[in-house]
Amino acid sequence: MNDSANWYASLAKPFFSPPAWIFGPVWSVLYVVIAISFGYVLYLAFKKQIGWAIFLPFGLNLVFNAAFTPLQFGLKSNGLAAVDILLVLATLVWALRAIWQSARWVALVNLPYLVWVMFATVLQLSITWLNL
Repeated sequence: MNDSANWYASLAKPFFSPPAWIFGPVWSVLYVVIAISFGYVLYLAFKKQIGWAIFLPFGLNLVFNAAFTPLQFGLKSNGLAAVDILLVLATLVWALRAIWQSARWVALVNLPYLVWVMFATVLQLSITWLNL
């Protein structure tokens, strides 16, 4: 992990890049929200109160979210991480739109996640561009 941290520290970053220590606390809070709200959507799908098609973007979002760290820090690939964060953003928007009619609170409680992912997308695309 130290090698990955050193690699990331050596990258050119935009002026709005937050300090590295901020990511852990932010993601910790967001993961609690994600676990509760996405878990509720899964529960609704199992109970057949919503279709599995509504759960699909939530599941894909989890897969793409989980892939980011190995792509960025394991493979040290800014390009793959940039593609991945775009997929995280796209599936999140899709998920929030899909659940809006059935469980509006799930969409609303995930707005901080959406804002963070939008910021992370701009940040990752900027880092990718600056390090071509």
